Amino acid sequence: MGTVTISFEMTLDGVFDQMEQWFDVDDPGVQRASDELVFGADAVLMGRASYEFFREYWPEQDDDRGFAAYYNALPKFVASTTLEGPLDWNATLIEGDVVDYVRGLRDRYDSIVSHGYGDLAAELVDAGLVDEIHAGIHPFLVGNAGDRLRTPHLVGMRLLGVEAYDSGIIAARYAPSTAPEVVDAADETG
Repeated sequence: MGTVTISFEMTLDGVFDQMEQWFDVDDPGVQRASDELVFGADAVLMGRASYEFFREYWPEQDDDRGFAAYYNALPKFVASTTLEGPLDWNATLIEGDVVDYVRGLRDRYDSIVSHGYGDLAAELVDAGLVDEIHAGIHPFLVGNAGDRLRTPHLVGMRLLGVEAYDSGIIAARYAPSTAPEVVDAADETG
């Protein structure tokens, strides 16, 4: 059975939008972590807002790492109640129950990555379908503005690993405490 990893960037106070104010796209640590996650994936899962944002950006990109070409070629599955298919950019609109659909994707793909933390991520966490959460925590406070993380109820998390970059960004990897077959970070370091 495949895994689902949710990856997102946020500020210290949990804001994950308004990224033009605080996201450092050129941070080498962020690029390395993103490369590891995306090059290890064989499918992408996203909500409508992420799909619309990334669809406008990625098809026009080119880089010497091959990241853009790889990401653009990945099959993408989009959860939306407002979009109508067929979708472009190698994307398929999820029809029917999202939770059941994602269960089926886990049977077809080894590693599914989902970017952002909105309604889709909260629904997948609530359904127990998330194996890991990768949070890039940027050293900024936005204040009362911005969208913040949400989940329908308290979800316990286990720390899998942490890495701090020279820019002050912290990359933290967690797994829901009930996620199956997850190696504890303490076991990885021996």
